[in-house]
Amino acid sequence: MGACRAAAVLEERFEVKVAPEVLAELDRVGLIECVGEYKGHPLYDGQALADFADRTALEKAKHNGRLLNRTAAARHLGIRASDFDHLTKAKWLRPTTWVHSGWQRRRDVPCVALFRLGDLEVLLAHPAIDWDEIRATPKGRPSPLARLTSCKLAEV
Repeated sequence: MGACRAAAVLEERFEVKVAPEVLAELDRVGLIECVGEYKGHPLYDGQALADFADRTALEKAKHNGRLLNRTAAARHLGIRASDFDHLTKAKWLRPTTWVHSGWQRRRDVPCVALFRLGDLEVLLAHPAIDWDEIRATPKGRPSPLARLTSCKLAEV
């Protein structure tokens, strides 16, 4: 079944609000598998959904799978948007998905990048980044993140 219907099933079973992107997170951690797609939308294994009963895993997926745009992600990290751009340019952070903006034509390629909250929190715990120094950098001064070299998120 599709993500919206699967989220509704989980909402009914656990009596909590479940967004469709939570299913992508449950698939990412191997609890409810994405078995295909229909018109570009993911389809999830109905039997795995019926067997799923782990409230703790659902809460964790709701938290880690939450998607934030660039502005909200920078705010979550407590840094300037320009600092955030250095993280993406160095590939320390990559978008999970892309969506259409409110002003964009539907036939255009989606242009708004969304980032997983779980990835942001992994980055917050990374020992190579001095978050206090970055947050203390005043507006108009070069970001300490400009010195970052490329890496993969898996290395972070």
